[in-house]
Amino acid sequence: MNGHFPWLTTLAVLPFVGGLCVAAVPAGKRKLAKNVALLFALLTLALAIVVATKFENDGGRFQITESYSWISSFGVRWSLGLDGIGLVLILLTVVLMPLLILASWNDADDAPVNADGSAGAGKPAPRSTHAFFALMLMVEAMVVVAFAATDIFMFYVFFEAMLIPMYFLIGGFGGAQRSYAAVKFLLYNLLGGLVMLAAVVGLYVATADQGIGIDGHGTFDLAQISQAVATGRLDIDPTAEKAMFLGFMFAFAIKAPLWPFHTWLPDTMTEATPGVAVLVTAMVDKVGTFAMLRFCLEIFPNASKFFAPVVITLAVVGIIYGALLAVGQTDIKRLIAYTSISHFGFIILGIFVMTSQGQSGATLYMVNHGFSTAALLLIAGFLISRRGSKTIADFGGVQKVAPILAGTFLVAGLATLSMPGLAPFVSEFLVLVGAFAKYKVAALFATTGIVLAALYVLVLYQRTMTGPLRPGNEKLRDLVPRELAVVVPLIAFLLVLGVYPKPVLDAVNPAVDHTLSRVEQKDPAPTKPIEQAAGTEAHTTDGGSK
Repeated sequence: MNGHFPWLTTLAVLPFVGGLCVAAVPAGKRKLAKNVALLFALLTLALAIVVATKFENDGGRFQITESYSWISSFGVRWSLGLDGIGLVLILLTVVLMPLLILASWNDADDAPVNADGSAGAGKPAPRSTHAFFALMLMVEAMVVVAFAATDIFMFYVFFEAMLIPMYFLIGGFGGAQRSYAAVKFLLYNLLGGLVMLAAVVGLYVATADQGIGIDGHGTFDLAQISQAVATGRLDIDPTAEKAMFLGFMFAFAIKAPLWPFHTWLPDTMTEATPGVAVLVTAMVDKVGTFAMLRFCLEIFPNASKFFAPVVITLAVVGIIYGALLAVGQTDIKRLIAYTSISHFGFIILGIFVMTSQGQSGATLYMVNHGFSTAALLLIAGFLISRRGSKTIADFGGVQKVAPILAGTFLVAGLATLSMPGLAPFVSEFLVLVGAFAKYKVAALFATTGIVLAALYVLVLYQRTMTGPLRPGNEKLRDLVPRELAVVVPLIAFLLVLGVYPKPVLDAVNPAVDHTLSRVEQKDPAPTKPIEQAAGTEAHTTDGGSK
């Protein structure tokens, strides 16, 4: 046990305790339950800021570490630590959670639920509000643990455990097909988790066979395994390494989601409430891409390099496929779901091109995509709640009656298509630069996603916000103060990170360099020497100096 204060454990436990407190609020006190949830989300954010101040960009691999014995017979420990990538993703999570609670303030109240769980026309279930916000806080706690876990078995437990509250959030609230979406979400992700469990057990057996771990009995400790792989102490058979890589990667590809393992996402995002949809795509799905960096590349470097062309191909297909299907959607939320599939393709492309620009861009993209998708989905949710319809054709001319809603929707849409000056542009640019350095054809095809993004975003805006005011939209009200409190911070983050991404990049670059060193990859050298231009100090000209 370490002698310092358990900052990361406290950070993870705080929202979990908040969820229990929300659940304990008396049934008739809905407003109190909401206020308690918001309070704990804000306290978690404040604590995360304190933790961030203790992180040093030029410090060790994992910082603010904690390690306690958990299941001693198998060498499993409650082990937490932060690198720059985990830090920025935890900050994304804790920043978004208070905004999601505010955005979802009335979602559980307005969702009638019959005794059998189906959509009903009567009054909402008396404790639906309590359950909704308690489950959201518990998801936050589990995501924080996943981003900080440095014990592989511990990571697996929370990787799987977060499916339980997510299942109830999707299946208990939202659209008419929410039960179908929840079951599909659960089955897909459980299948991935079961395959991963076999790979986790195989990795433990490999460490035990080669005397790695306490008393040589095997270990799940990430730092110890990674160091053993790097020094050659853990020499896994190439076939076994590829099999274990595929076991981990299969689970992460479903969670991410990577094409063709993506089909659960459109149904989930379409049927879930807007806040829960953001919870899925901005937080839970990021655990998958984060884990590709932390576990696949570090533990299985040779297998990662072997399968990189295949993963890159799937990522590029996902970029184009998601964008093309987004163009043809008639449902606003389903359109946004397919844009996320395209964007996750960019993130995974950046990870597996294995260049510093690509991986830094991919990590920055995880953060920027979280803010841009949250903004677009939540503003779309405000619009849908006013009209009572998700169908694009039911809208038109909204900017005439709700100019602030239309204006913020436009900014969020422009961020989604990676317009220069807004946050996603920087990350997408870095990913493409990193990809072009080693995989020119893949980068060329990936750029078509940018063109298609402009098409689906601008067409969506034109059909919903411009033109004549369609019947039924005359009384749509503009954003109210609570909704502005959600939207304004998101737009601010998109603007600030669009012009000044340096703090995030400074935090993640050392972790990226470490990952690249583990897979023994370096950025390609320029193919041509840099030639000095005429007129520089290397040449003497009339009236000039040498």
